[in-house]
Amino acid sequence: QVQLVESGGGLVQAGGSLRLSCAASGRTFSNNAMGWFRQAPGKERLFVAAISWRGTITDYTDSVKGRFTISRDNAKNTVYLQMNSLKPEDTAVYYCNAANSNSITSVRAALGYWGQGTQVTVSS
Repeated sequence: QVQLVESGGGLVQAGGSLRLSCAASGRTFSNNAMGWFRQAPGKERLFVAAISWRGTITDYTDSVKGRFTISRDNAKNTVYLQMNSLKPEDTAVYYCNAANSNSITSVRAALGYWGQGTQVTVSS
């Protein structure tokens, strides 16, 4: 059974940092592009960041550029999202995604495998 399990969410003050992790089990995703999405209350799920299967190419939505960093450790079958300078508008449930392809552009299509999500709350 394939599972993606997110962790690392929580409550943090504006300006603070959190590091999200997404651990995959059931199969290896070392040949898949992976990414992070987020969904605020009453809003649609939106793309945040993506990383190529080798970890050499990254892609970010404009609102998090310069603040968030996506990385991966294929030996651990894990992808990370380092979030710095957090703002109240970053508050959302964050979801890990494993794309169906090794192409980083496929992540934005929001297909493939999903985790259950982890809550990030940023207080002002």
